[in-house]
Amino acid sequence: MITSGNLATGIRWSLRALASAVALGVAVGCGDLRLPSSQPDETPIVKPHPLAEHVLVVVNNKSPDSLAIGEYYAKKRGIPATNIVHVNCPPEEEVSRYEYYDLIEEPVAHRLHESRFTLDYLVTTKGIPLRIKNSGLSINALLAAIDLSDLQPPRTIDEQSLKSLINPYFGKQEHFLHRDFKLFLTTRLDGYSLAAVKLMIDRSVEATAEKGLFFFAEAENRRTGGFAAMQSTLGLANAKLQTKGLVSRIQTSGVFSAPTEELMGYASWGSNDGWFNADVYHKLKFKPGSIAQTFVSTSGRTFNHTTGGQSLMADLIDQGCCGCAAYVSEPYVFSLNRPDILFDRYTSGYNLAESFWMASPILKWKEVIVGDPLCNPYGH
Repeated sequence: MITSGNLATGIRWSLRALASAVALGVAVGCGDLRLPSSQPDETPIVKPHPLAEHVLVVVNNKSPDSLAIGEYYAKKRGIPATNIVHVNCPPEEEVSRYEYYDLIEEPVAHRLHESRFTLDYLVTTKGIPLRIKNSGLSINALLAAIDLSDLQPPRTIDEQSLKSLINPYFGKQEHFLHRDFKLFLTTRLDGYSLAAVKLMIDRSVEATAEKGLFFFAEAENRRTGGFAAMQSTLGLANAKLQTKGLVSRIQTSGVFSAPTEELMGYASWGSNDGWFNADVYHKLKFKPGSIAQTFVSTSGRTFNHTTGGQSLMADLIDQGCCGCAAYVSEPYVFSLNRPDILFDRYTSGYNLAESFWMASPILKWKEVIVGDPLCNPYGH
């Protein structure tokens, strides 16, 4: 459960310090740039997206799903073959620090800095691990700040430690360039199945600007302390969208509900809502290009079918959502993606990656942003 107020100071590690205490993993492996396929690929080759050359796609040779997703996405967006990097890592959702450094970060860093293109976006795929064992750090979050090697996660969760992790792109209103912020806007293509991920990609490519519906749900048990401050961002998001002439509603009390209309945007407390109903959550429906956020501390703990635990963003992806912010382990309230910024930027013509990253306050932490970074229905 997300905790608020004076946050616990139980994190006493830094990436490099703890790495020395872990047994050395297997050696680095970069494969051939061509993506193998067991069947003829009938995906039509389309006109490259204007930003296609600025995207690096990461696939895992040990995961057939990863290879298939990378191939499908690259063809859908016209991404050059030289912008696909192969790694050889365990196709598990957790790996050790050494496995991350040797098998993922090193080959990715090499390709980022050797590319003949200027790279701004980094896309991981299902089959690439989600997080580091024990620390619970998001691998996508680490890769995003791969050029900020001196920046370490906090030893304790206090104001001074957190200031060093502030995302320089947080709250901005400008299109992203790596040269300006030293980050790579990193997203992940994932879901319960290969078919679900392909559908998410298709619906992102075909997305068009819709007036709504955007739906926000406050929780009656989240009206105090740090929870209240985060809850206020739902009302702010709703007001901003209505000012733009978009169709947006907010539920401020009552039982957990799902609108009958398909949604263009959604944010709630998910299973942290005292009135949460899983059956209702599974009735949410989404339009092409839709995005979502829930204030749930383990909403991205897995993208495989499971039982029990908190509500998952993978369910919303399976129900048609095309992009979301999720958390691979406890993030604490201070680091949650801000709906008031997210939905404002997205409907102002920024792409999915820009919008989520402008709304994300902390680097090298627990967040994973899911979706096609180039999805931009309001940018036309």
